[in-house]
Amino acid sequence: MSEPRPGDDWLVVTTDATYEEEFVAFIKAARDPLYRMAYLLCGDHHRAEDLTQQTFERTWRSWRTARRGDPLVWARRILANLRVDTWRRTRREVLSGFDPPASGATSAATGVVDDRDAVVRALLLLPVKQRRVVVLRHLLELSEAEVAAELGIPVGTVKSSAARGLARLRHTMDESGTELS
Repeated sequence: MSEPRPGDDWLVVTTDATYEEEFVAFIKAARDPLYRMAYLLCGDHHRAEDLTQQTFERTWRSWRTARRGDPLVWARRILANLRVDTWRRTRREVLSGFDPPASGATSAATGVVDDRDAVVRALLLLPVKQRRVVVLRHLLELSEAEVAAELGIPVGTVKSSAARGLARLRHTMDESGTELS
């Protein structure tokens, strides 16, 4: 199976497959994209794994409906809503600070990881609504209309939330001394 691209109908439903077989195929195809989205929304590998598993569990409960349209869109919306629910329960979480490396000499690979970590940390400082829009719009490369449909908000709200979120990300990254590309 080739890598799915946004807009492609990459889950082919056959009449010979059972619901369980279709769902297993969906899990195999959607596991990595959903995990990446979960990680970008929460910034923690363990929470991202939990969110991904909860997303699959809820998607399975509504599989008969989800399979009629684009199940990945259905699952992404569930994932985004689960993250908001989690955020509401753990509103007082404390983010740890970023300690720069003691040595000035770091390898290129370490620099890439540090930059990615800085972006994830900056994302965590955004309000939840802006973070969801920025992740869907710019990191998952969905169109403004697709983001609006997934989050159930107007396109204008997507545009303004994305602009404010990116501005705040740039400001945060400038303060930390990391370039945002």
